Amino acid sequence: MHNPTAPTPSESAKLSLSTKLAYGAGDLGPAITANILIFYLSPFLTDVARLDPGLAGQTQLIGKVWDAINDPIVGVMSDKTKSRWGRRYPWIVLGAVPFGIFFFLQWLVPTSNQWGLFIYYTIISIGFNWLYTVVNLPYTALTPELTQDYDERTSLNSFRFAFSIGGSILALILVGIIGSLIPNNAGQKYLAIGVVCAVLSVLPLFWCVWGTKAHMQAVGLQNPEAEQPVTIPYFQQLRIAFSNRPFLFVVGIYLCSWLSFQLTAAIIPYFVGSWMRMNSPWAVPSVVLAVQLTAMAMLPVWSLLSKRYGKRGVYGMGMGVWMIAQAGLFFLQPGQMALMYVLAVMAGFGVSVAYLIPWSMLPDVIELDELQTGQRREGVFYSFLTFLQKVCLGVAIAIVLQSLGWAGYIKPTDAVPLPTQPDSVLLAIRLAIGPAPLVALIVGLVLAYFYPITREVHAEILLRLQERKRNQAQDDGDLL
Repeated sequence: MHNPTAPTPSESAKLSLSTKLAYGAGDLGPAITANILIFYLSPFLTDVARLDPGLAGQTQLIGKVWDAINDPIVGVMSDKTKSRWGRRYPWIVLGAVPFGIFFFLQWLVPTSNQWGLFIYYTIISIGFNWLYTVVNLPYTALTPELTQDYDERTSLNSFRFAFSIGGSILALILVGIIGSLIPNNAGQKYLAIGVVCAVLSVLPLFWCVWGTKAHMQAVGLQNPEAEQPVTIPYFQQLRIAFSNRPFLFVVGIYLCSWLSFQLTAAIIPYFVGSWMRMNSPWAVPSVVLAVQLTAMAMLPVWSLLSKRYGKRGVYGMGMGVWMIAQAGLFFLQPGQMALMYVLAVMAGFGVSVAYLIPWSMLPDVIELDELQTGQRREGVFYSFLTFLQKVCLGVAIAIVLQSLGWAGYIKPTDAVPLPTQPDSVLLAIRLAIGPAPLVALIVGLVLAYFYPITREVHAEILLRLQERKRNQAQDDGDLL
Protein backbone atom coordinates (compact mmCIF):
# COMPACT_ATOMS: atom_id res chain seq x y z
CA MET A 1 0.00 0.00 0.00
CA HIS A 2 1.25 3.51 -0.81
CA ASN A 3 2.33 5.54 2.19
CA PRO A 4 0.67 8.99 1.91
CA THR A 5 3.28 10.59 4.14
CA ALA A 6 6.23 9.37 2.09
CA PRO A 7 7.93 11.94 -0.13
CA THR A 8 7.48 11.72 -3.89
CA PRO A 9 10.56 10.93 -6.00
CA SER A 10 10.98 14.58 -6.96
CA GLU A 11 10.68 15.69 -3.35
CA SER A 12 13.16 13.17 -2.02
CA ALA A 13 15.64 13.97 -4.81
CA LYS A 14 15.82 17.65 -3.83
CA LEU A 15 17.64 18.67 -0.68
CA SER A 16 17.02 21.66 1.58
CA LEU A 17 19.74 24.21 2.19
CA SER A 18 20.03 23.14 5.84
CA THR A 19 20.53 19.51 4.83
CA LYS A 20 23.21 20.44 2.30
CA LEU A 21 25.00 22.62 4.87
CA ALA A 22 24.91 19.88 7.48
CA TYR A 23 26.15 17.31 4.98
CA GLY A 24 28.96 19.61 3.89
CA ALA A 25 29.99 20.16 7.51
CA GLY A 26 30.78 16.46 7.80
CA ASP A 27 33.89 16.95 5.67
CA LEU A 28 35.15 19.99 7.60
CA GLY A 29 36.95 18.09 10.38
CA PRO A 30 38.60 15.48 8.15
CA ALA A 31 39.66 18.29 5.78
CA ILE A 32 41.27 20.28 8.61
CA THR A 33 43.28 17.29 9.80
CA ALA A 34 44.12 15.99 6.32
CA ASN A 35 45.43 19.33 5.06
CA ILE A 36 47.47 20.01 8.17
CA LEU A 37 49.06 16.58 7.81
CA ILE A 38 49.65 16.90 4.07
CA PHE A 39 51.45 20.22 4.31
CA TYR A 40 53.05 20.13 7.75
CA LEU A 41 53.58 16.61 9.10
CA SER A 42 56.65 15.92 6.93
CA PRO A 43 58.43 19.17 7.90
CA PHE A 44 57.48 18.49 11.54
CA LEU A 45 58.99 14.99 11.44
CA THR A 46 62.18 15.99 9.64
CA ASP A 47 62.80 19.47 11.08
CA VAL A 48 61.25 19.40 14.59
CA ALA A 49 61.28 15.75 15.69
CA ARG A 50 64.61 15.41 13.77
CA LEU A 51 63.58 12.08 12.27
CA ASP A 52 65.63 10.90 9.28
CA PRO A 53 63.76 11.79 6.02
CA GLY A 54 63.74 8.16 4.90
CA LEU A 55 62.24 6.98 8.21
CA ALA A 56 59.77 9.88 8.16
CA GLY A 57 58.54 8.75 4.77
CA GLN A 58 58.35 5.11 5.81
CA THR A 59 56.33 5.77 8.97
CA GLN A 60 53.70 7.66 6.96
CA LEU A 61 53.70 5.04 4.21
CA ILE A 62 53.07 2.24 6.73
CA GLY A 63 50.16 4.18 8.21
CA LYS A 64 48.66 4.74 4.78
CA VAL A 65 49.14 1.13 3.67
CA TRP A 66 47.29 -0.04 6.78
CA ASP A 67 44.69 2.63 6.12
CA ALA A 68 44.30 1.32 2.58
CA ILE A 69 43.77 -2.20 3.93
CA ASN A 70 41.12 -1.19 6.45
CA ASP A 71 39.18 1.02 4.01
CA PRO A 72 37.43 -1.86 2.21
CA ILE A 73 36.89 -3.60 5.56
CA VAL A 74 35.17 -0.57 7.12
CA GLY A 75 33.24 0.05 3.88
CA VAL A 76 31.85 -3.47 3.77
CA MET A 77 31.13 -3.47 7.52
CA SER A 78 29.19 -0.22 7.25
CA ASP A 79 27.21 -1.69 4.33
CA LYS A 80 26.32 -4.62 6.61
CA THR A 81 25.55 -2.49 9.70
CA LYS A 82 21.97 -2.58 10.97
CA SER A 83 20.84 -0.20 13.71
CA ARG A 84 18.04 2.22 14.53
CA TRP A 85 20.44 4.96 13.36
CA GLY A 86 20.92 3.32 9.96
CA ARG A 87 24.11 1.98 8.43
CA ARG A 88 26.41 5.03 8.49
CA TYR A 89 25.68 7.22 11.51
CA PRO A 90 26.88 4.87 14.32
CA TRP A 91 30.38 4.85 12.83
CA ILE A 92 30.58 8.65 12.67
CA VAL A 93 29.24 9.22 16.20
CA LEU A 94 31.42 6.62 17.94
CA GLY A 95 34.60 7.46 16.05
CA ALA A 96 34.53 11.27 16.29
CA VAL A 97 36.22 11.89 19.66
CA PRO A 98 38.98 9.22 19.33
CA PHE A 99 39.66 10.68 15.87
CA GLY A 100 40.46 14.07 17.41
CA ILE A 101 42.61 12.56 20.17
CA PHE A 102 44.83 10.63 17.77
CA PHE A 103 45.29 13.71 15.61
CA PHE A 104 46.70 15.56 18.61
CA LEU A 105 49.05 12.71 19.53
CA GLN A 106 50.88 13.09 16.22
CA TRP A 107 52.44 16.38 17.36
CA LEU A 108 54.24 15.08 20.43
CA VAL A 109 58.00 14.33 20.45
CA PRO A 110 58.28 11.59 23.12
CA THR A 111 61.98 10.74 22.64
CA SER A 112 65.09 11.71 20.71
CA ASN A 113 65.93 8.11 19.73
CA GLN A 114 65.46 7.58 15.97
CA TRP A 115 63.89 4.12 16.22
CA GLY A 116 61.81 5.12 19.22
CA LEU A 117 60.41 8.03 17.20
CA PHE A 118 59.83 5.77 14.21
CA ILE A 119 57.86 3.23 16.27
CA TYR A 120 55.82 5.91 18.08
CA TYR A 121 54.83 7.82 14.93
CA THR A 122 54.07 4.58 13.09
CA ILE A 123 51.67 3.42 15.83
CA ILE A 124 49.96 6.82 16.02
CA SER A 125 49.76 7.00 12.23
CA ILE A 126 48.08 3.59 12.05
CA GLY A 127 45.58 4.56 14.77
CA PHE A 128 44.76 7.96 13.31
CA ASN A 129 44.34 6.69 9.77
CA TRP A 130 42.03 3.92 10.95
CA LEU A 131 39.87 6.41 12.84
CA TYR A 132 39.87 8.76 9.85
CA THR A 133 38.37 5.90 7.84
CA VAL A 134 35.83 5.12 10.58
CA VAL A 135 34.35 8.64 10.47
CA ASN A 136 34.97 9.72 6.88
CA LEU A 137 34.16 6.67 4.78
CA PRO A 138 30.59 6.17 6.09
CA TYR A 139 30.14 9.93 5.72
CA THR A 140 31.10 9.91 2.03
CA ALA A 141 28.79 6.94 1.44
CA LEU A 142 25.83 9.13 2.45
CA THR A 143 25.92 11.01 -0.89
CA PRO A 144 24.01 8.54 -3.09
CA GLU A 145 21.67 7.74 -0.19
CA LEU A 146 20.61 11.38 0.24
CA THR A 147 19.56 11.93 -3.40
CA GLN A 148 19.40 10.10 -6.72
CA ASP A 149 19.20 13.26 -8.84
CA TYR A 150 22.13 13.54 -11.32
CA ASP A 151 22.64 17.33 -10.99
CA GLU A 152 21.59 17.49 -7.33
CA ARG A 153 24.50 15.21 -6.49
CA THR A 154 26.92 17.63 -8.11
CA SER A 155 25.34 20.42 -6.05
CA LEU A 156 25.57 18.32 -2.87
CA ASN A 157 29.23 17.62 -3.53
CA SER A 158 29.87 21.31 -4.15
CA PHE A 159 28.63 21.96 -0.58
CA ARG A 160 30.78 19.12 0.71
CA PHE A 161 33.92 20.41 -0.94
CA ALA A 162 33.16 24.02 -0.07
CA PHE A 163 33.41 22.89 3.56
CA SER A 164 36.38 20.68 2.71
CA ILE A 165 38.32 23.51 1.09
CA GLY A 166 37.05 25.88 3.77
CA GLY A 167 38.49 23.54 6.39
CA SER A 168 41.86 23.57 4.70
CA ILE A 169 41.75 27.36 4.45
CA LEU A 170 40.81 27.67 8.13
CA ALA A 171 43.62 25.29 9.07
CA LEU A 172 46.17 27.28 7.06
CA ILE A 173 45.04 30.56 8.61
CA LEU A 174 45.34 29.01 12.07
CA VAL A 175 48.84 27.78 11.26
CA GLY A 176 49.83 31.28 10.17
CA ILE A 177 48.32 32.91 13.29
CA ILE A 178 49.82 30.36 15.69
CA GLY A 179 53.17 30.63 13.89
CA SER A 180 53.10 34.40 14.35
CA LEU A 181 52.20 34.07 18.05
CA ILE A 182 54.87 31.40 18.69
CA PRO A 183 57.61 32.36 16.20
CA ASN A 184 60.66 30.98 17.96
CA ASN A 185 59.54 27.56 19.22
CA ALA A 186 58.51 25.18 16.44
CA GLY A 187 57.68 22.36 18.87
CA GLN A 188 55.23 24.48 20.86
CA LYS A 189 53.76 25.86 17.64
CA TYR A 190 52.88 22.41 16.32
CA LEU A 191 51.56 21.33 19.72
CA ALA A 192 49.19 24.31 19.77
CA ILE A 193 48.09 23.50 16.23
CA GLY A 194 47.37 19.94 17.32
CA VAL A 195 45.14 21.00 20.23
CA VAL A 196 43.14 23.65 18.35
CA CYS A 197 42.60 21.61 15.19
CA ALA A 198 41.71 18.44 17.11
CA VAL A 199 38.78 20.25 18.78
CA LEU A 200 37.67 21.89 15.53
CA SER A 201 37.78 18.57 13.69
CA VAL A 202 35.37 16.75 16.01
CA LEU A 203 32.42 19.13 16.46
CA PRO A 204 31.23 19.39 12.81
CA LEU A 205 30.86 15.59 12.61
CA PHE A 206 28.02 15.77 15.14
CA TRP A 207 26.42 18.65 13.19
CA CYS A 208 26.43 16.44 10.07
CA VAL A 209 24.63 13.58 11.83
CA TRP A 210 22.11 15.87 13.51
CA GLY A 211 21.38 17.89 10.36
CA THR A 212 20.97 15.10 7.78
CA LYS A 213 19.23 12.39 9.78
CA ALA A 214 15.70 13.73 9.21
CA HIS A 215 16.11 13.70 5.44
CA MET A 216 17.64 10.22 5.56
CA GLN A 217 14.60 8.99 7.48
CA ALA A 218 12.28 10.53 4.88
CA VAL A 219 14.22 8.89 2.04
CA GLY A 220 14.13 5.60 3.93
CA LEU A 221 10.31 5.65 3.90
CA GLN A 222 10.33 5.75 0.12
CA ASN A 223 13.41 3.59 -0.51
CA PRO A 224 13.68 1.11 2.37
CA GLU A 225 16.14 -0.98 0.34
CA ALA A 226 18.72 1.83 0.68
CA GLU A 227 19.16 1.01 4.37
CA GLN A 228 19.13 -2.77 4.04
CA PRO A 229 22.38 -4.52 4.99
CA VAL A 230 24.28 -5.98 2.03
CA THR A 231 24.25 -9.78 1.89
CA ILE A 232 26.77 -10.42 -0.92
CA PRO A 233 29.98 -12.08 0.42
CA TYR A 234 32.99 -9.78 0.72
CA PHE A 235 35.26 -11.23 -1.99
CA GLN A 236 32.34 -11.51 -4.39
CA GLN A 237 31.71 -7.81 -3.77
CA LEU A 238 35.28 -7.03 -4.77
CA ARG A 239 34.99 -9.07 -7.94
CA ILE A 240 31.73 -7.37 -8.90
CA ALA A 241 33.11 -3.89 -8.15
CA PHE A 242 36.14 -4.38 -10.37
CA SER A 243 34.06 -5.83 -13.19
CA ASN A 244 32.15 -2.52 -13.28
CA ARG A 245 33.87 -0.77 -16.22
CA PRO A 246 32.77 2.83 -15.43
CA PHE A 247 34.03 2.34 -11.87
CA LEU A 248 37.50 1.54 -13.21
CA PHE A 249 37.44 4.81 -15.16
CA VAL A 250 36.51 6.75 -12.01
CA VAL A 251 39.27 4.96 -10.12
CA GLY A 252 41.81 5.96 -12.75
CA ILE A 253 40.61 9.56 -12.98
CA TYR A 254 40.68 9.96 -9.21
CA LEU A 255 44.02 8.23 -8.84
CA CYS A 256 45.71 10.48 -11.38
CA SER A 257 44.30 13.80 -10.18
CA TRP A 258 44.93 13.10 -6.51
CA LEU A 259 48.39 11.65 -7.04
CA SER A 260 49.25 14.94 -8.71
CA PHE A 261 47.75 16.92 -5.85
CA GLN A 262 49.46 14.87 -3.15
CA LEU A 263 52.87 15.08 -4.82
CA THR A 264 52.55 18.85 -5.03
CA ALA A 265 51.24 19.18 -1.48
CA ALA A 266 54.04 17.04 -0.03
CA ILE A 267 56.78 19.08 -1.69
CA ILE A 268 55.31 22.60 -1.32
CA PRO A 269 56.94 23.36 2.09
CA TYR A 270 60.36 22.37 0.73
CA PHE A 271 59.77 24.20 -2.58
CA VAL A 272 58.75 27.43 -0.87
CA GLY A 273 61.57 27.31 1.67
CA SER A 274 64.54 25.69 -0.05
CA TRP A 275 63.93 26.78 -3.66
CA MET A 276 62.03 30.08 -3.36
CA ARG A 277 63.92 31.01 -0.12
CA MET A 278 60.79 32.19 1.75
CA ASN A 279 61.04 31.77 5.52
CA SER A 280 58.17 33.74 7.11
CA PRO A 281 55.39 32.02 9.16
CA TRP A 282 52.95 32.87 6.34
CA ALA A 283 55.14 31.67 3.44
CA VAL A 284 53.62 28.21 2.95
CA PRO A 285 50.07 29.15 4.11
CA SER A 286 49.93 32.07 1.64
CA VAL A 287 50.77 29.86 -1.35
CA VAL A 288 48.36 27.11 -0.35
CA LEU A 289 45.65 29.67 0.42
CA ALA A 290 45.95 31.00 -3.13
CA VAL A 291 45.23 27.48 -4.40
CA GLN A 292 42.44 26.66 -1.97
CA LEU A 293 40.62 30.01 -2.10
CA THR A 294 40.53 29.73 -5.88
CA ALA A 295 39.34 26.14 -5.65
CA MET A 296 36.52 27.13 -3.29
CA ALA A 297 35.46 30.08 -5.44
CA MET A 298 35.34 27.87 -8.54
CA LEU A 299 33.16 25.10 -7.04
CA PRO A 300 29.80 26.78 -7.83
CA VAL A 301 31.12 27.82 -11.25
CA TRP A 302 32.13 24.27 -12.16
CA SER A 303 28.84 22.96 -10.75
CA LEU A 304 26.88 25.26 -13.08
CA LEU A 305 29.11 24.49 -16.07
CA SER A 306 28.63 20.78 -15.39
CA LYS A 307 24.90 21.15 -16.10
CA ARG A 308 25.71 22.56 -19.54
CA TYR A 309 28.84 20.69 -20.61
CA GLY A 310 28.66 17.51 -18.50
CA LYS A 311 31.16 16.12 -16.03
CA ARG A 312 33.70 15.08 -18.66
CA GLY A 313 33.72 18.52 -20.27
CA VAL A 314 34.24 20.33 -16.97
CA TYR A 315 37.02 17.94 -15.97
CA GLY A 316 38.85 18.66 -19.23
CA MET A 317 38.60 22.44 -18.73
CA GLY A 318 39.98 22.32 -15.21
CA MET A 319 42.77 19.88 -15.99
CA GLY A 320 43.99 21.99 -18.92
CA VAL A 321 44.58 25.01 -16.69
CA TRP A 322 46.12 22.87 -13.93
CA MET A 323 48.63 21.25 -16.30
CA ILE A 324 49.90 24.66 -17.41
CA ALA A 325 50.37 25.62 -13.74
CA GLN A 326 52.36 22.48 -12.86
CA ALA A 327 54.65 22.93 -15.87
CA GLY A 328 55.18 26.57 -14.92
CA LEU A 329 56.23 25.69 -11.35
CA PHE A 330 59.13 23.60 -12.66
CA PHE A 331 60.56 26.61 -14.55
CA LEU A 332 59.85 29.13 -11.77
CA GLN A 333 62.95 30.89 -10.44
CA PRO A 334 63.69 32.28 -6.94
CA GLY A 335 62.47 35.84 -6.70
CA GLN A 336 59.52 35.39 -9.10
CA MET A 337 57.00 35.70 -6.29
CA ALA A 338 54.17 37.28 -8.30
CA LEU A 339 54.35 34.56 -10.95
CA MET A 340 54.33 31.90 -8.22
CA TYR A 341 51.01 33.18 -6.90
CA VAL A 342 49.56 33.38 -10.43
CA LEU A 343 50.48 29.73 -10.98
CA ALA A 344 48.99 28.84 -7.58
CA VAL A 345 45.68 30.45 -8.60
CA MET A 346 45.73 28.56 -11.91
CA ALA A 347 46.34 25.29 -10.04
CA GLY A 348 43.29 26.11 -7.90
CA PHE A 349 41.07 25.92 -11.02
CA GLY A 350 42.12 22.31 -11.54
CA VAL A 351 42.14 21.30 -7.88
CA SER A 352 38.51 22.44 -7.63
CA VAL A 353 37.58 20.05 -10.46
CA ALA A 354 39.58 17.24 -8.84
CA TYR A 355 37.53 17.73 -5.67
CA LEU A 356 34.18 17.88 -7.44
CA ILE A 357 33.99 15.68 -10.52
CA PRO A 358 35.25 12.19 -9.52
CA TRP A 359 33.08 12.23 -6.38
CA SER A 360 30.10 13.30 -8.51
CA MET A 361 30.74 10.44 -10.94
CA LEU A 362 30.85 7.74 -8.27
CA PRO A 363 27.14 7.78 -7.25
CA ASP A 364 26.24 7.22 -10.92
CA VAL A 365 28.48 4.15 -10.93
CA ILE A 366 26.77 2.88 -7.77
CA GLU A 367 23.36 3.06 -9.46
CA LEU A 368 24.70 1.00 -12.36
CA ASP A 369 25.93 -1.54 -9.82
CA GLU A 370 22.51 -1.60 -8.15
CA LEU A 371 20.93 -2.28 -11.54
CA GLN A 372 23.33 -5.18 -12.07
CA THR A 373 23.30 -6.72 -8.56
CA GLY A 374 19.99 -5.64 -7.01
CA GLN A 375 21.73 -4.25 -3.90
CA ARG A 376 23.09 -0.84 -2.91
CA ARG A 377 26.75 -1.10 -1.94
CA GLU A 378 27.92 2.47 -1.40
CA GLY A 379 30.40 1.45 1.29
CA VAL A 380 32.50 -0.88 -0.84
CA PHE A 381 32.76 1.62 -3.73
CA TYR A 382 33.55 4.62 -1.55
CA SER A 383 36.05 2.55 0.41
CA PHE A 384 38.07 1.81 -2.73
CA LEU A 385 38.13 5.47 -3.73
CA THR A 386 39.32 6.58 -0.28
CA PHE A 387 41.71 3.61 -0.35
CA LEU A 388 43.30 5.09 -3.46
CA GLN A 389 43.38 8.59 -1.99
CA LYS A 390 45.34 7.35 1.00
CA VAL A 391 47.65 5.14 -1.04
CA CYS A 392 48.41 8.17 -3.23
CA LEU A 393 49.22 10.24 -0.18
CA GLY A 394 51.43 7.57 1.40
CA VAL A 395 53.31 6.81 -1.82
CA ALA A 396 53.72 10.49 -2.70
CA ILE A 397 55.12 11.40 0.72
CA ALA A 398 57.41 8.36 0.79
CA ILE A 399 58.75 9.16 -2.69
CA VAL A 400 59.29 12.83 -1.89
CA LEU A 401 61.01 12.28 1.46
CA GLN A 402 63.08 9.34 0.27
CA SER A 403 64.26 11.29 -2.78
CA LEU A 404 65.24 14.22 -0.55
CA GLY A 405 67.16 11.85 1.72
CA TRP A 406 68.99 10.23 -1.20
CA ALA A 407 69.77 13.65 -2.69
CA GLY A 408 71.44 14.76 0.57
CA TYR A 409 68.82 16.93 2.29
CA ILE A 410 70.33 19.12 5.02
CA LYS A 411 68.15 19.35 8.15
CA PRO A 412 67.54 22.81 9.66
CA THR A 413 69.09 23.62 13.02
CA ASP A 414 68.43 26.32 15.58
CA ALA A 415 71.50 28.16 14.31
CA VAL A 416 70.65 27.72 10.61
CA PRO A 417 66.83 27.47 10.26
CA LEU A 418 66.93 27.61 6.43
CA PRO A 419 70.12 25.90 5.20
CA THR A 420 71.19 26.15 1.57
CA GLN A 421 70.47 22.80 -0.05
CA PRO A 422 72.77 21.10 -2.60
CA ASP A 423 71.81 21.21 -6.29
CA SER A 424 70.73 17.55 -6.19
CA VAL A 425 68.10 18.32 -3.53
CA LEU A 426 66.84 21.38 -5.41
CA LEU A 427 66.45 19.34 -8.60
CA ALA A 428 64.53 16.63 -6.71
CA ILE A 429 62.19 19.32 -5.34
CA ARG A 430 61.55 20.81 -8.80
CA LEU A 431 60.93 17.41 -10.41
CA ALA A 432 58.40 16.54 -7.69
CA ILE A 433 56.44 19.75 -8.22
CA GLY A 434 56.53 19.86 -12.04
CA PRO A 435 56.98 16.87 -14.38
CA ALA A 436 55.77 14.13 -12.00
CA PRO A 437 52.31 15.68 -11.34
CA LEU A 438 52.01 16.75 -14.98
CA VAL A 439 52.30 13.17 -16.27
CA ALA A 440 49.59 12.00 -13.86
CA LEU A 441 47.23 14.79 -14.96
CA ILE A 442 47.64 13.91 -18.65
CA VAL A 443 46.74 10.26 -17.99
CA GLY A 444 43.67 11.31 -15.96
CA LEU A 445 42.50 13.61 -18.76
CA VAL A 446 42.64 10.76 -21.28
CA LEU A 447 40.61 8.51 -18.95
CA ALA A 448 37.98 11.21 -18.40
CA TYR A 449 37.52 11.56 -22.16
CA PHE A 450 36.46 7.90 -22.39
CA TYR A 451 34.28 7.84 -19.22
CA PRO A 452 31.03 6.18 -20.42
CA ILE A 453 28.24 7.43 -18.09
CA THR A 454 26.79 10.63 -19.53
CA ARG A 455 23.67 12.39 -18.22
CA GLU A 456 21.57 10.48 -20.78
CA VAL A 457 23.05 7.10 -19.80
CA HIS A 458 22.45 7.85 -16.12
CA ALA A 459 18.83 8.81 -16.81
CA GLU A 460 18.30 5.47 -18.54
CA ILE A 461 19.82 3.62 -15.56
CA LEU A 462 17.40 5.37 -13.18
CA LEU A 463 14.42 4.59 -15.41
CA ARG A 464 15.32 0.90 -15.45
CA LEU A 465 15.75 0.90 -11.67
CA GLN A 466 12.37 2.55 -11.18
CA GLU A 467 10.74 0.08 -13.56
CA ARG A 468 12.22 -2.84 -11.64
CA LYS A 469 10.98 -1.41 -8.33
CA ARG A 470 7.49 -0.99 -9.75
CA ASN A 471 7.50 -4.57 -10.99
CA GLN A 472 8.72 -5.83 -7.61
CA ALA A 473 6.04 -3.80 -5.80
CA GLN A 474 3.38 -5.22 -8.16
CA ASP A 475 4.65 -8.78 -7.56
CA ASP A 476 4.57 -8.21 -3.80
CA GLY A 477 1.00 -6.92 -4.10
CA ASP A 478 -0.05 -9.97 -6.12
CA LEU A 479 1.38 -12.25 -3.41
CA LEU A 480 -0.70 -10.47 -0.79
